[in-house]
Amino acid sequence: MTTLSPENSISARRSASFILVKRKPPIDKTEWDGFFDENGHLAKSRDFICVNILERGLHPLVRTEAWKFLTGYYSWQSSQDERLTVDSTRRKNYKALCQMYEKIQPLLENLHRNFIETRNNIEYQQGFHEMVMLFQLMVEHDHETFWLFQFFLQKTEHSCVINIGVGKNLDMLNNLINFLDPMFAEHLKGKGAGAVQSLFPWFCLCFQRAFKSFDDVWRLWEVLLTGKPCRNFQVLVAYSLLQMVRGQVLQESMTGDAILLACNNLIDLDADELISAACLVYAELIQKDVPQPLQDFFL
Repeated sequence: MTTLSPENSISARRSASFILVKRKPPIDKTEWDGFFDENGHLAKSRDFICVNILERGLHPLVRTEAWKFLTGYYSWQSSQDERLTVDSTRRKNYKALCQMYEKIQPLLENLHRNFIETRNNIEYQQGFHEMVMLFQLMVEHDHETFWLFQFFLQKTEHSCVINIGVGKNLDMLNNLINFLDPMFAEHLKGKGAGAVQSLFPWFCLCFQRAFKSFDDVWRLWEVLLTGKPCRNFQVLVAYSLLQMVRGQVLQESMTGDAILLACNNLIDLDADELISAACLVYAELIQKDVPQPLQDFFL
């Protein structure tokens, strides 16, 4: 059982401190452009930019370019000329992939009678079509949509890719509830059995259906991409969502299905308020003697 170093504790408290004051305006185009030198190299550190994104967010006019850094589409060390080359290469590679798919699609259709139906079902059942739509709204070109979405999935594989991270997230959410809220955990083990494991859509869609606007979805997603204030922040977000229904669950002694319904009714939320709540959970977490599994996952 260990705790964070004093330096990391200070950093974590700073990450949560923005909830105590009115949030500064998002990073706008003028400020974003000021982060670069005359050659287009970032003059500010990656950590500085990511902390500011956590605390303030991005103006819509900045989001597309900033996300290219956050996802790894662009290198943080790249110059303007290098980024132009990357854009050209990404466009050519996407075109080549499309041409390859056009060639092999007839073969796949012949080999697998229900290929198209199966392909469409996989996309819709996992909800990826909803996520892709938000990328289509953010960027102008198809190749940007393709690569940004791919890199986003890679960056968030421990949250939204069902075969890699969702199960681990649910296990850690259970561990977190057991550690921070034993009373609630006891209820969930009894009458609420299975409720937490049924919350996998939260992670599969990165909480997309919980918000009142696309801007709120993008706001949370860009925070997840920063890795701030900690790794696997999405589980702290899920814990914060559960805390919103905790009082009702305990007061009404809800069972698993009723708990799931209450969770599904958490819609039209404000992303800043949810991020603030999750940062408070993190600030609480680092003040305690955290068990090793939680340390490895978050700290």
